[in-house]
Amino acid sequence: MTCTIVTTERTPTAVVKVDAPMNKLPEMQRTARSTLAAVVPTLDAGPVGLTCTRWRPPANGTLAMEPGMIVSKAFAPAGEVVPSELPAGRAAHHVLKGPFDGLPGAWKILFDWCAAEGLKLAGVNWEIYGVSQPDSSRQETSLYALLA
Repeated sequence: MTCTIVTTERTPTAVVKVDAPMNKLPEMQRTARSTLAAVVPTLDAGPVGLTCTRWRPPANGTLAMEPGMIVSKAFAPAGEVVPSELPAGRAAHHVLKGPFDGLPGAWKILFDWCAAEGLKLAGVNWEIYGVSQPDSSRQETSLYALLA
């Protein structure tokens, strides 16, 4: 469970912007992903990469998040699917190896490490999901917390 500091590049994404109550996160992620699956193939966004979610810390029990897909270039909005990006800069990084239900614990590891290292967070976080694995114990998810 190693955390590191990495330099990220600005990466274009196609997303659905969602303000999700904390108790509805999985449901709202599934709905957004269904919308993306239907719309992204119709966009002029170039080749599509891995799925991702950009988010800010919760406020008033709601998480502002952008479930999305990495794309090759910006595109015109299509209904709920709009262009966005994963930010460039220095970021704290950690890889979760295992099923998605381990994400809360993995974020705690990363945030605790940042606090122990005296790192200041910018308040922009994101996850990039590795290729889906039949055995969820082999799934990899990269977690990033932008540094101020």
